[in-house]
Formats: sequence, structure tokens, C-alpha cells
Amino acid sequence: MAIKIYIDQGHNPKNPNAGAEGNGLREQDIVYPIGIELAALLNANPNYEARLSRPTPTTQIGTSNTTSLRLRVADANEWGADYFISLHTNASESSSASGIEGFAFSRPSVAFSFGEDILSSLSEATGQRNRGMQVRTNLYVLRKTAMPAVLIELGFITNPGDAFLMRDNPELFARGIYNGILEYTS
Repeated sequence: MAIKIYIDQGHNPKNPNAGAEGNGLREQDIVYPIGIELAALLNANPNYEARLSRPTPTTQIGTSNTTSLRLRVADANEWGADYFISLHTNASESSSASGIEGFAFSRPSVAFSFGEDILSSLSEATGQRNRGMQVRTNLYVLRKTAMPAVLIELGFITNPGDAFLMRDNPELFARGIYNGILEYTS
């Protein structure tokens, strides 16, 4: 039986729940193709089955931040996903802030260990600094999912190097996450 991975490309194409902006780029536009690439890699492997929260670039989820998050989690829970990965870009007042990081609801946990493997492989694939996993109990997608869930910050949209690397190389980020999934589930 295939391992079911739910890929949540964070945020919506427009408000409500649009994402961060920086360097002329929008978070929701960066994470969308990375999710598409990751789903393609997973679905090409008979050991995995992937589902996307945003199957098209114009998919709008919910009518408020609350309903957007609730619908993403409900979709993953109803589908019976084994793992939930929410893709995001980070933002900072300082344009020098750089690197990848991840969040899980608790530590120790399956999700925390899963996230560590993803970050390690992602850092190896992209050359981005691994800022590590942290616990965040206030994030809805980590609190309400019925399966181990991680939120991955792929880089800082406010850092030109990170932003353009994410924009120009979605397949590199997808491959890094995919390798981390393989590492953890093999």
C-alpha cells in the first residue's frame, strides 16, 4: 500500500490568506510549483501517493484565513494522509536572514524526526543553511492534522539569494524534500 503524502502549498493566490512578499515575488507563487514538482516525483514512485492542496495556480481555498486552514487540514484528514507537508517561504525585516527551517507540533515526535530528514536533504540539495526544526504548538496545520505534520520554510523571500533560488529552481527544492521523504520512510 502506497504511503500517502499531503502537500499543502501554503497560502492562496489572492487574499484571504495570501502569503509573504519580497524581492518582487509572492510566497504563494513560489511554493506552488515546488509542490507540483514534489507531487510529480512522489506519484512517479509506486511506493507513494501525493495529493496537493492547490492543484492549479488559481485554486483558492476558503473565504478567510480560518476557513482556508480548516479546509486544507480537513482535506488531508478525510483523504487519510500518512504525512502532511506544508510548504512556505520565510520573511524577515533583515534581508540578510537566510536558510531553511521547519516546525512540528511537538518533540520528540514522528513529525519532528520526519522534518529533520527533510531539512537535511533539502539543505544538501539546495546548499541552503539548515536552521533546524523547532516546536510550534500554535500553527493550525500542525495542531489539527490527524497525521504527522511539518511546516517547511524553504528560504527567505526577503533575501534576494534565497528568493531567486526558490523561484528559479523549484525542481531542486522538490528533489531535496523528496530525498528527505525517502530517507525517513525507507
